Amino acid sequence: MINNNNPAKIILASSSPFRKALLQRLQLPFDAISPDIDETPENGESPEALVARLSFLKASEVAKNHPNALIIGSDQVAVLDGKILGKPGTHERATAQLQAASGKRVSFLTGLCLLNSRDGSAQQIVVPFDVEFRKLSTEMIEAYLQREQPYHCVGSFKSEGLGIALFERLDGDDPTALIGLPLIQLTRMLERIGASVL
Repeated sequence: MINNNNPAKIILASSSPFRKALLQRLQLPFDAISPDIDETPENGESPEALVARLSFLKASEVAKNHPNALIIGSDQVAVLDGKILGKPGTHERATAQLQAASGKRVSFLTGLCLLNSRDGSAQQIVVPFDVEFRKLSTEMIEAYLQREQPYHCVGSFKSEGLGIALFERLDGDDPTALIGLPLIQLTRMLERIGASVL
């Protein structure tokens, strides 16, 4: 557990219920605070650079009001044919995303930052995870979206739910990265600063 040389408070810089549920798996007490940041990509910014910058920015924003905490920032994008897929927001956009992904490989990049606001030190990583979609018919896509309505999920699916039925195969080191918070890497980051989960 967290020792006396480290801030005792852990804060998840996110309003995502999916990230909150993932962090609860580590059985550490934490608060969740939504950062107010501009998530617009910069000109020429690569997907990797974008998620790295935004994960750090989220943690830094929360740190302004919490000077003695371990703050977790994370951000995710999906990349299909070199283009970033965002959260669809609507049924129509989700349908279009899944039609475009049908039979193809989509790369998910999840940025993770652990910021110690006591001394300003930060650990950062971008964790990749690839998803190969099945050939999806119009009927399959419609049935899935009606049942799960993943309109606030990058890539228009919930892999932890019925979305698993959309895939041919998964390729990555950490399945929690696909959901939005890479717990394997986060556990290692916490251990490096004496905040062991076990």
